[in-house]
Amino acid sequence: MNWKLESDVNDWVKKRLETIGLTKHKDYNEESSMSEYMKEALSGSAKTASKTNFGRPDFHVERYQRPVIFENKYSVKKLISEAKDGVKQDDKSISDFAVNGALYYARSMIASGKYSEVFAIGVAGDNDDNVTIKVYYVFGSALNAYKELTAVRSLDFLESEHTFKTFYNEAVLTEDEKHQLLIDSQATLQGYAKKLNRLMHNHNITAPQRVLYVSGMLLAMQEVVKNDGDELQKLGDGLTPADLHGSQLSGNRDGEKIVSHIANFLTVSGLSDTKRKLMLASFGEISKDSQRDEVTELDREVAKLIDGKSSVTKQIFTFIYEYIFKSIDGLGGHIDIMGEMYSEFLKYALGDGKEIGIVLTPPCVTSMMAQLLNIKKDNKVMDLATGSAGFLISAMELMIDDANATFGKSTTQANDEIAKLKRDNLLGVELNAEMFTLAATNMILRGDGSSRIEKGSAFNRPESLFEDFKADRLLLNPPFSYEENGLPFLAHGLDKMEKGGLGAIIIQDSAGSGKATRTAQSILRKHTMLASIKMPVDLFVPMAGVQTSIYIFEAKKPHDVDKTVKFIDFRNDGYKRAKRGVSEVDSPVQRYQDIIKIYKAGKQAKVNAAWDLEATYIEDFITAKGNDWNFEQHQVIDTKPTLEDFKTTVADYLSWEVTQLLKQKGEDRSKKA
Repeated sequence: MNWKLESDVNDWVKKRLETIGLTKHKDYNEESSMSEYMKEALSGSAKTASKTNFGRPDFHVERYQRPVIFENKYSVKKLISEAKDGVKQDDKSISDFAVNGALYYARSMIASGKYSEVFAIGVAGDNDDNVTIKVYYVFGSALNAYKELTAVRSLDFLESEHTFKTFYNEAVLTEDEKHQLLIDSQATLQGYAKKLNRLMHNHNITAPQRVLYVSGMLLAMQEVVKNDGDELQKLGDGLTPADLHGSQLSGNRDGEKIVSHIANFLTVSGLSDTKRKLMLASFGEISKDSQRDEVTELDREVAKLIDGKSSVTKQIFTFIYEYIFKSIDGLGGHIDIMGEMYSEFLKYALGDGKEIGIVLTPPCVTSMMAQLLNIKKDNKVMDLATGSAGFLISAMELMIDDANATFGKSTTQANDEIAKLKRDNLLGVELNAEMFTLAATNMILRGDGSSRIEKGSAFNRPESLFEDFKADRLLLNPPFSYEENGLPFLAHGLDKMEKGGLGAIIIQDSAGSGKATRTAQSILRKHTMLASIKMPVDLFVPMAGVQTSIYIFEAKKPHDVDKTVKFIDFRNDGYKRAKRGVSEVDSPVQRYQDIIKIYKAGKQAKVNAAWDLEATYIEDFITAKGNDWNFEQHQVIDTKPTLEDFKTTVADYLSWEVTQLLKQKGEDRSKKA
């Protein structure tokens, strides 16, 4: 018998839940019969025009550590509405389709800050024999922060703690999926940055100002919360586009509202007065030009987002709010938000950053380097040329993963450990004032690891800073324009580390082949070189086209020239880079994971991509001269000719002979004519 109402689908779900042993009111519930905690998480997510009430999924399970919510629809045609880029999330799709509504509720719950993961289930059917279920793991509040669990076609995973734990372990993102998310997120963010760059260019905002607009406006969108002991006191909501009205009254202009909110946020954030004043001095650019707060015509990049006219400030704020702020949770954890924006905007100013020596490391590389150093929750990680904090972000993500794996995700012990490591275990030093502001903002947006971001030169920091911090991990991409390509940063950092600590630097590899022998020799007298990884020549395109390598060291153990060093050729990382963007050509996701396996196991590594490990991996000695640190200097090239070489040479010669004969005949005919 065919069903007629959505309640028929609800009855079907009830029967399935009861069949696997779940009891209503004890193990699952319907609509508003939920805990106050879940109600708070769903506050303001009702599928109505005003969205003033809390949302009411058709069913929910709060029995396990992660919540599970259901949305049911009559007719399998109402299961899901999709577009090319994924599940649609417009109001009509959310209201009319099961999966769309379930994902909407899940994202809202995560956006509340009360949950970090939710399982969303869409159910639709016409009768007992024609019901379809789709299950999703939702890990962020952004539109793309979900994973469809295609292998799950029943509700049996809800049967017990054991079945749910098994299901959960298979549902979470794998390392390959995390890396792919990182790459996809970077591409998405770069696309937003290009559009935002055009918008700001059209409104005559200079390139150096643009990234300050982005970082400052993102801070203005944060809630102002004060930590009073064990309780959080909410002092104010974050700004939204609706708060900007184009007023011309002094103190009430759109730009002034934004800067005022930034000031309030930073005041209660726990930053020192010196850091706060430095950041506010940079963010003052947003309110400096009153003409940008005057109402004007809309740029086409925001025409769909705003009704009528608005100020330039509001247009930029709205774009950032809709496309970046709402996407942060869904972006790959290692993504350097400020760095990506900075890189995009810097293409149009300062000679692509080369003159000031600022070239930021791609997130796939910062993630790989952090993994090469095997960073865990208890490590103390520092970066003495922090830039926009890309390395510290990658390190922090690995530390958080380890804390969650050790104590259980979202447990009190894990949360306490994460808060502690963000506060105590990350040290960054940055000389450039704007970059310091970006780094601090970037870490704040990642849950605040900004307390140890220092403004100044790494070489004149007080000795007590390093003695108190006790770093055992060092990640570096020094300024290209610094003396000896920046190798003194590595020497200084290794000298300030605990004995046995590990350091990795990505640097122009001319530093390791003779251009920086004074510092290189000094390093080898104190520290041990473990590995050298040759990187792609186009790695920093379009910012810079330079050949780089990653050098890995163990601190405070003099190098023994009778011990071998690992040399790895990673010039083929699977990507092709050009001014227009990055394209995948040879399994890049697998290659970045493989390189960590090759570093650990050498030629015995169990890799996924196509590698010639005999040619890729070499173990060889280096001298104390400091000029033989690069892969190609240890590469053995077989010059003995093969039969194939002989055949090719003969074929080339015969081809040349035939060409000459034909040419001679042609000339003879020409003479006779």
